[in-house]
Amino acid sequence: MKFFLTIILISLFASSHFSQSNNQLEDINKIIIAVKEKFAPDKRVALFNIEIDKSGNSYILKGETNLPEAKMNLIEQLKKENLNIKNEIKTLPAEELGDKIYGVINLSVSNLRSNPDHPAELSTQSLLGTPIKILKKARWGFYLIQTPDGYLSWMDDDGFHAMTKKEINEWLKADKIIYMQDYGFAFSLPDEKSQRVSDLAIGNLLKLVGEEKEFYKVNFPDGREAYVKKDQCKSFTEWYTNINPTPENILKEAHRFMGVPYLWGGTSSKGMDCSGFTKTVFFLNGIILPRDASQQVHTGEMIDTENGWDKLKPGDLLFYGTKATEDRKERITHVAIYIEDGDFIHAAGRVRINSFNPSKPYYSDYRKSGFIRAKRILNSIGTQGIESILDNEFYKMK
Repeated sequence: MKFFLTIILISLFASSHFSQSNNQLEDINKIIIAVKEKFAPDKRVALFNIEIDKSGNSYILKGETNLPEAKMNLIEQLKKENLNIKNEIKTLPAEELGDKIYGVINLSVSNLRSNPDHPAELSTQSLLGTPIKILKKARWGFYLIQTPDGYLSWMDDDGFHAMTKKEINEWLKADKIIYMQDYGFAFSLPDEKSQRVSDLAIGNLLKLVGEEKEFYKVNFPDGREAYVKKDQCKSFTEWYTNINPTPENILKEAHRFMGVPYLWGGTSSKGMDCSGFTKTVFFLNGIILPRDASQQVHTGEMIDTENGWDKLKPGDLLFYGTKATEDRKERITHVAIYIEDGDFIHAAGRVRINSFNPSKPYYSDYRKSGFIRAKRILNSIGTQGIESILDNEFYKMK
């Protein structure tokens, strides 16, 4: 009888201890979730993948983040709980990268993917000359990188040139040219009949090293030398100094892409999706927007559209999707640029013009019924996630 009583008491003690341990794990997980929601609510621009394991009387934090402040906040909160915490969280950039934790896009248009694999979804693209951060290496030569709009994606090492702090600073302070034609080429000699070094797309940046005849002599990020026709590009400094992001100039750049095919993840004159289109148009006016429509909708000044489009102005962004209900959250899936008289330009199948106005032959009932709200961007540069190019931290000296 005493034996069975002892077994019961041990079982009750073990059960109580197990229950207490489980409760502590649940409490820790709640703290992890709260920290993630505070510092990294959008996984597209912030990495915070943390797990908790129990080993004896200790709790082991595992995972990785690119946000040191979030990691410190989590550890400080857990210390307040008087728990025996062992920190094994890896802070990115990964140590294995050494001092080459910066880079510059090395192709006219580089593809960035949702996973480290060539068949993976094209999540976005980045243009030649764009500075990036390198966070870690994966399989098959893929690296997790971050672009100036904050986007986290995977790129193979042919798409960028890795650099040290010294090298990226040399690139950032160097004189550059910006390519201004929709498409073109860089040549091995100052002669259009010479061997092509690379294709080029509007918005590409190259280091300026000299002039010869009607050509600029340039360097690619990896050091390749090439020649680009002067009448197809501008000095970046001169271009940026004189840029004027007015509604008229926004629409001028938007219309130049008419007919360009839709490409999911595309952000260049070769092909673009809806937010890639708006992002590229604004970049060519010196402005960096967030990458996706569901991110762009949180920027800018809200416009009253309760009574239709009468208060909209040229250059405003229009957002579409499904409205929130009791059972589901609002979902923004599309973005366009307003022109006037109910007309808007957007990437849908191709870059095209549609209208809210039923009297127009290109009226779209589908877009009218899916309209959610409008935002004015040009009044908010420097705030709410809208930056001029050289105010973005990626373009500043390290």
